[in-house]
Amino acid sequence: MTRSSQHALPPERARLAAALRDLRTGTGLSLAALSTKTTFSKSSWERYLNGKSLPPSRAVRELCSLAGEPEGRCLALWELAESEWSGRAAARPTDASVPADPPDTDAAGHPAGGRGTVMAILASVCAIAAGGLSVALVLLAGHTGDGRPSAPPSSAPAPRCRGATCEGQDPMPMKCGTHPLTLASHRTSTGAHLELRYSAECGAGWARMWSTRIGDRLELDTADEGTGRPQSAEITDGIAAQSYVYTPMTEARRGATVRACFRPVAGGSRECFEARV
Repeated sequence: MTRSSQHALPPERARLAAALRDLRTGTGLSLAALSTKTTFSKSSWERYLNGKSLPPSRAVRELCSLAGEPEGRCLALWELAESEWSGRAAARPTDASVPADPPDTDAAGHPAGGRGTVMAILASVCAIAAGGLSVALVLLAGHTGDGRPSAPPSSAPAPRCRGATCEGQDPMPMKCGTHPLTLASHRTSTGAHLELRYSAECGAGWARMWSTRIGDRLELDTADEGTGRPQSAEITDGIAAQSYVYTPMTEARRGATVRACFRPVAGGSRECFEARV
């Protein structure tokens, strides 16, 4: 896929594709291995992960299951992408008689079965977003907003690092991003959204950003002397600008203060915020 075609992706499909790529990275599977463990072919997964075509919701559920991740957020992203792709987002009925969604199909075009999309997404979001929070908050913020992790399922994978061994690692493949705490949130003057995240199981923190622009940069450090090194992430292309982008992790002991600083590409002022673990 060329860079120009990446830029042309609808934003909701780009967000979904980025989330699926994170999940695939977490499984450690190649496309060929992924095809043997799911009902979808290697070529289908290549299209889904690059946003060339919209996957059926069954593919999203199967990938979440392989990665050991809750499926609620990705199904919510899928619902937005499907609405955008089908035109339902622009022509949503105003009364209660919302037509049923078409059935999923697999790579060969056969029905994939499963419950209706609307019921699946509502059930999944309710399972991970306690307290009656709106679906929009789950979709756009990617967390429950109250700073508490949702209860881990029995099949949650064990973290692959702890403390100093997490230094500089990506939280997703290290399984530290499954049930993190949101320590603090900030919205910049340019409209970017920032969060400081922390995994008690991994003893490490990181920062993430979305609604950004190419060239924006996020920096992370900790005030806990003797532990943790500065980490950073930069928006390098249009797909990243439409998705969540994470800094690598830094070791963060309980009681430590972690700080994130945002540097906008447009030459605006540096914005920082911090939180105590």
